[in-house]
Amino acid sequence: MSRLKELFQHKKNILSIYYTAGYPGLNDTVKLAETLEQSGADLLEIGFPYSDPVADGPTIQASSKQSLDQGMDLKLLFEQLKALRSKVTIPVLLMGYVNPVLQFGVENFCKACVEVGVDGCIVPDLPMVEYEEFYQTTFKENGLSNIFLVTPQTSPERIRKIDALSNGFIYLLSSSATTGQHLQVSEDTQTYFSRIADMKLNNPIMIGFGINSKETFDKACQYANGAIIGSAFVKALDPANLTGSVQTFMQNFKP
Repeated sequence: MSRLKELFQHKKNILSIYYTAGYPGLNDTVKLAETLEQSGADLLEIGFPYSDPVADGPTIQASSKQSLDQGMDLKLLFEQLKALRSKVTIPVLLMGYVNPVLQFGVENFCKACVEVGVDGCIVPDLPMVEYEEFYQTTFKENGLSNIFLVTPQTSPERIRKIDALSNGFIYLLSSSATTGQHLQVSEDTQTYFSRIADMKLNNPIMIGFGINSKETFDKACQYANGAIIGSAFVKALDPANLTGSVQTFMQNFKP
């Protein structure tokens, strides 16, 4: 059984943390993963930076720029991640834009993920039709989950299609804004979350965008299997006290 499936079978209120590879320090990627697992994270999303991160808010944009300026790229990231599975047991996803993946080569990317123990990826700007036609076989042959995103504007037909293509979980965006916004659980948002829950999809649901506190995390978990925190975590990182800043942040989400 895959690490992702085992996680969703045995745990509720799953806490997933996103951070940018190579930030704040170029060589902090695996250290952060190890510290996050020790501090209670259930799932990790490691972002590979890109020069034009259109869906990201200012915090993640800034972390991506600093990471790129320090020399991070996919080749270096996979070199760093060779040490991942000697230190980390929880599921790990890579998240980023399609351009670096295409430049690296989709088949090479998938093989490299398997070699370092990555469980899947989230590539928001990879069109579903292209994934299905050109890349799905490669992902399946390598046992990788490709995570699709759903927004408030996604049609029920498309959601059903996403559910049929998915084998990990579905990433439910709380809004169509960029990352880093505060989750506002308005009547419209509640209706949206409830509509997705009522569809009784085959795959688990994780809610992201705007989760920045225990309160917003708990609200999201009322409608989903868990929630994803990104900008708030990246903002909390202190290069002068990396381990301490991770532990302090994560204490906010412990029962």
